[in-house]
Amino acid sequence: MGNLREQVSADEWKVRVDLAAAYRLVADFGWTDLVFTHISARVPGPEHHFLINPYGMLFEEITASSLVKVDLSANVVLDTGYPVNPAGFTIHSAVHEARPDAKAVLHLHTPDGTAVSSLKEGLLPLNQTAHLVLGDLAYHDYEGVAFDHAEKPRLQKDLGEKNALLLRNHGTLTLGESVAIAFTRMYLLERACTMQVRTLSQCGEGRSTHPVEPAVVEKNMMIGRMGAAAADFLVWPALIRRLDRVSPGYKD
Repeated sequence: MGNLREQVSADEWKVRVDLAAAYRLVADFGWTDLVFTHISARVPGPEHHFLINPYGMLFEEITASSLVKVDLSANVVLDTGYPVNPAGFTIHSAVHEARPDAKAVLHLHTPDGTAVSSLKEGLLPLNQTAHLVLGDLAYHDYEGVAFDHAEKPRLQKDLGEKNALLLRNHGTLTLGESVAIAFTRMYLLERACTMQVRTLSQCGEGRSTHPVEPAVVEKNMMIGRMGAAAADFLVWPALIRRLDRVSPGYKD
């Protein structure tokens, strides 16, 4: 395989480093599901190529060099010596096809995200974090393990122009104009789900949630719809500094 960094453009290498960092951070935050779920990122250029995890590696093991470059059909276009799970790219390819602005897509199966996705009510406006997410959140009904590409048009329609998606009875998904933005959106979505699970666990026996005025919810939703503008220059550099301390091998 040789030195992969010498075989790709500087722009692709930067995306590889950011994507490998996102995999390590997902592991650091405890959001993994063994070797399952995926994060993908678009390779700069006109070829519609994407990077995704080598199938069978834990997220904490992934490096910039081990990421696999594929086309929209999950065909390997640059062999890094690792396999890829074509079925795992079904959901990601649907998003990348429909949304040219989706430079990165995260999909998780966390306990709290999946729990909220399995509630008929979905994500509730219980707190500030949920408000920031709700204005940019869509839902897609469960159709089984995502092997069938015939599902893709329905997923694309349900996502529309939103940047966060609750996959009913399945998990969470976010996208962004960069890995940093997609990751920050996922942090807010997952945080809101965890807050909801903890809040509802306290209800019953005379306890209930405290209501928020609809005008306040709408105000916060408007702020949330402005996007994760601070992700690239505030949140991501801080996360990278942490990663450089605790798991620096992602850059290899």
